[in-house]
Amino acid sequence: MWLHTNCELKFIIKVPTPFILMLRPRSGEQQWVASEEYNLSPGVAAVEFTDDFGNLCQRLVAPPGEFTVSTTAKILTSDSIDEAIGGDFVSVQNLPNGVLKYLLPSRYCESDCFYDMATDITLYQKPGYDQVATIEQWLREKIRFEPGSSPIPLSAIAVNKLRIGVCRDLAHLGIALCRSLSIPARMVVGYFYTLDPMVLHAWFEAFIAGRWYTFDATQMSKKGGYVSIGYGRDAADVAIYNQFGPAVFPFEETIHVKLS
Repeated sequence: MWLHTNCELKFIIKVPTPFILMLRPRSGEQQWVASEEYNLSPGVAAVEFTDDFGNLCQRLVAPPGEFTVSTTAKILTSDSIDEAIGGDFVSVQNLPNGVLKYLLPSRYCESDCFYDMATDITLYQKPGYDQVATIEQWLREKIRFEPGSSPIPLSAIAVNKLRIGVCRDLAHLGIALCRSLSIPARMVVGYFYTLDPMVLHAWFEAFIAGRWYTFDATQMSKKGGYVSIGYGRDAADVAIYNQFGPAVFPFEETIHVKLS
């Protein structure tokens, strides 16, 4: 399906403030970015770079006063999520070098603490896709998805204890469980077409049978409409903006996703 996305962030800046933004989707296996616009108001010099996870990032210094970041894009994305029932586990020694970092514990995904739990959840499942699908279903049944329940990111340990969280939190626990079984897993942040109200969404991907597959415990079906913006080990890597100095937050944040 063709989607048209729009994201606008408005800030009040008191002193010159360095920003690193991450708002540009990139084309990949599951989406094609046909066109896009990126506007800064007032206009300031920006330098783009690609971070360690392949995300397109922009560096700039916002001047005092009202500062607005606005992006739009026309994107072709899948109508449904690919599945690989029975897909094979890839042994660590055969993983691509760039995937290895997604096996390690990270700030919000303490995978070294979840091996026993993960093996219990996936007992009798074929190693690989079927294990991750079972983890996804376990999250759906055991962890209550409640938008707005955690204003700050929760780690996998905290989510498992509280048994409640937002999409980002469920993804953290899913990632930790996968990594504990030596299945590479990463967090994705972006847009999801059918969300209401429309906000940024988070889910996770697992590397199985030679490629990445999407898993989202907040949804009951495998419908498509996902637009990926950023990839990382956990929420610390996929913030759509980081600013340095006195804290500033958007006083207005608008996100729209519609059929194009």
